[in-house]
Order: sequence, then structure tokens, then C-alpha cells
Amino acid sequence: MKGKIWKYGDNVNTDVIYAGKYTYQQLKPEEMAARALEDLDPSFAKGVRLGDIIVAGKNFGCGSSREQAAACLRAAGVQAVVAKSFARIYFRNAINLGLPVMQCEAAADALRRGDEAEIDFAGGRIVAGDRIFTFPPLPESIIGILEAGGLIEWTKRKLEHHRTGKPA
Repeated sequence: MKGKIWKYGDNVNTDVIYAGKYTYQQLKPEEMAARALEDLDPSFAKGVRLGDIIVAGKNFGCGSSREQAAACLRAAGVQAVVAKSFARIYFRNAINLGLPVMQCEAAADALRRGDEAEIDFAGGRIVAGDRIFTFPPLPESIIGILEAGGLIEWTKRKLEHHRTGKPA
């Protein structure tokens, strides 16, 4: 899937990805998506399209451990987040919620807002025009979690497989 690049800098924290004032509100996914990045980039929620990609600098997702900061991007249709580095808890929250995240410093440096790119998660490649950037391919277990839509669905499938013997 090709997507448009949304480019941000270093230390994009969870408060600007999904503002703390919404943390304890029970919002539907589309309502969460409408609030994604509103304090960093007010044009994001209205302009993002299914398959778009966020590219950022160092320490993406720093700050509090709120999982809504990953959930709102997934709900907005973001295909993946590519950054120079991630805050540890954000990285795991994203995987658990089915949002692909990968470190690729070369892509984070070279890609610009509005560029189009395509990501091959299993092959470890980001292709943007005639430029190819590589990253360590995602492990099969992580791809399974992402394909299932997150850790909860992946676990349900595994349990069903164990119970029935049918493929997960």
C-alpha cells in the first residue's frame, strides 16, 4: 500500500499525539482519529488518508504510557510509523495495538512531507520513488500480531487454534 508521508521531528510525545484531556473519555475509534496529533499538527486529522505513513526523528512516543497515542493513529488509517528511534513503551503499545513501527534512520532523514512511499514489512524495505531504504525485517511473530490487528486478536486466534486444532 502506498501512502503519503507526514513528517515530524524529534521527541514527539504522547501528549501531542493524543492529548491527555481525552485519556479518560470513552471515545469511539473515529472520534480518537479526529483528535490525532491535534496539538502538533491541526491539519493531520482532516488530511490523513488510509495507508499514510508518519516519519519522525528520535524518541517518537516519549512521555506517558497511554496506549491511545498508538490507537488514535491506527484508527486514523496510518499504515506505519517510521522513526530514528522510539520510546520503549510506545513501541510495544503500537505493536500490541496492531500499528507497525520501525526504525530506519536513513528514511527518517531523507523522506519529506508529501512524498509517497510503500513499505514491505517482511522484506525490510521502504520504497519512495527510485529510493530504497532498508530496516531489519519484522520478525514473523510481530507480523502475525500486526496481521491479526493486535495482540489481543492474535492471542484469541492462538487459543482457538490450540482448542480446535484449526490453523490460526
